[in-house]
Amino acid sequence: MAAMWVFGYGSLIWHPGFAVAESQVARLAGWQRSFCMLSIHYRGSETDPGLVLALDRADAFSAHAFCDGVAFRVEPGAEAASHAALRERELISAAYLEVTLPVTLRDGRDVEALCYVINRDHAQYCRLELDEQARIIAHAVGKRGTNRDYLFATVEHLDQLGIADADLGRLATQVKSLIT
Repeated sequence: MAAMWVFGYGSLIWHPGFAVAESQVARLAGWQRSFCMLSIHYRGSETDPGLVLALDRADAFSAHAFCDGVAFRVEPGAEAASHAALRERELISAAYLEVTLPVTLRDGRDVEALCYVINRDHAQYCRLELDEQARIIAHAVGKRGTNRDYLFATVEHLDQLGIADADLGRLATQVKSLIT
C-alpha cells in the first residue's frame, strides 16, 4: 500500500489529530491559503460566524499562487482511522472538498497528498477584504475557541517552521490592534 500523505495549511499544522510517521514542510502549487470560509462550528456560530482558512484555487489570486504548509505521512496501519477522523473534522458542513493533489516536500520528493479545499459553491465561501476579516476574527468564538487564537496559533507555527505568509502576518497585526 502506498503511503498516505495529508497536506496541512492551517490548524492541521499544529494539531493534526492523527498518527504521524513523518512531517515535512511542503509546497502546493496553484492554491492559496485564505480566510475564505465562514466558520459556523469551530471558530464561530451560525448567528455569529467566524473565519477559517481554506485552500482557494490560484485563479482567485494569480497564476503563480502557491501554499507552503506541512505534509504529514500517516503512520502505517493508521490510514483508515486517520482518514475517518479527518473526514469527521474537516467535512462537518461540506464547505471543504476532499481532493488529492501533488505537493513537493522540502527534501525535493513529490507526493500525492490528501487536501481539503474550499467548495466555492458552498454558502460558507466568502471573499472579504482584510479589514472585514480582522473585524470578524477579533471577536468570533466557536466550539474550539476564539477565532483570534486560531489565527495567532497558525501564524506562530508558520513562523516556527520558517514559512513566510505576509498576509497572515498583516492580519494578525490588525486583529491585535482591535483587541487591545
